[in-house]
Amino acid sequence: MSVLPEKISKAWDERKGPIIFTTVGKNGVPNAIYATCVNKFNEDTIVIADNFFDKTRKNILAGSKGSILFITNEDESFQIKGAIEHYTKGDIFEDMKRWNPKQHPGHAAAVLKVEEVYSGSEKLL
Repeated sequence: MSVLPEKISKAWDERKGPIIFTTVGKNGVPNAIYATCVNKFNEDTIVIADNFFDKTRKNILAGSKGSILFITNEDESFQIKGAIEHYTKGDIFEDMKRWNPKQHPGHAAAVLKVEEVYSGSEKLL
């Protein structure tokens, strides 16, 4: 795993709106969703609350890698790519339950482990 460059870590803290979370099915078909319940667990781990996943969950459990696309308040966009893990217990899951809104079920914590980072077409990591 890699850690987020400082510039991207700060950009993450200044993101606006939902992120776009993309996975790929066993058949090679991508699936993208908007996600608002997200948090940086640490500098190499981004957590997306699995509140209402269906295809996304199936893709993750089948071994899909994924990407997160987000935009900052200054309208800069960044993409983070990596392997995805799925937790229904443990420290990361319990952390997600603390910040996930109470009205959402928080079935699981989808965890993207940072491997690559892009600003537009420029690879930063």
